[in-house]
Amino acid sequence: MASQMRNLVLAALFLPLSHFLIAGTPLRGVLVRPLGERIYSSIYSLIALAAFVWLILAYREAPALPLWNAPGWLQVAVAPLMLLASILVVAGLTTPNPVIVRSDCLFGNPDVVRGVLRISRNPFFWGAGIFSINHMFVIGDVAANLAFGSVAFLGLAGAPILDAKKARRHGEAWKSFAAATSDIPFLAIAQRRQRLRLREIGWWRISLGTTLFLATLLFHRALFGVAVIASF
Repeated sequence: MASQMRNLVLAALFLPLSHFLIAGTPLRGVLVRPLGERIYSSIYSLIALAAFVWLILAYREAPALPLWNAPGWLQVAVAPLMLLASILVVAGLTTPNPVIVRSDCLFGNPDVVRGVLRISRNPFFWGAGIFSINHMFVIGDVAANLAFGSVAFLGLAGAPILDAKKARRHGEAWKSFAAATSDIPFLAIAQRRQRLRLREIGWWRISLGTTLFLATLLFHRALFGVAVIASF
């Protein structure tokens, strides 16, 4: 049990640190110079994938060690947030965004702030963060808090770190982009710097995110060994 928990702790630490210590520090430039941008990006992607796989495997093997018993109604209460998280992840992965790797040229596009970027300039990070925090509360054990907490920290801390990196690199272009967007979802809309336009997000993205959410509910037991749909 101790070795399995130690493995999970190491995996939970490695996932965010592998991102922040490589991509978010001068080490990135040190590696890019001899390797080139393309090779660096490929190696970095492999490390990120390996870190995520390690975390999943470590979580599956670790003992649960309950911390609290979440009430059944909590799963119903967080369902809208899980739906939002699914849509943010899908839209974040499929919407042109200058903050995404190798998309810096989009800063020169005056019409780049469209669709989900009106909600957040870091939709994928927030989708992953909301998804993970909800699981931490609903599952309520040590293993889940370590595993999902690692992903939540990566997402919610990664967004401002990425913003700071883009601000250093792009100066005035970043200022214009940041002035028209917000990191926190819906903040720019609440401040009337943006308007919510669902059609721009794309109905196919919303439909795909909704389908992903519903499929997860239906097949949660088959995929993860725990039924969710029975609680509704």
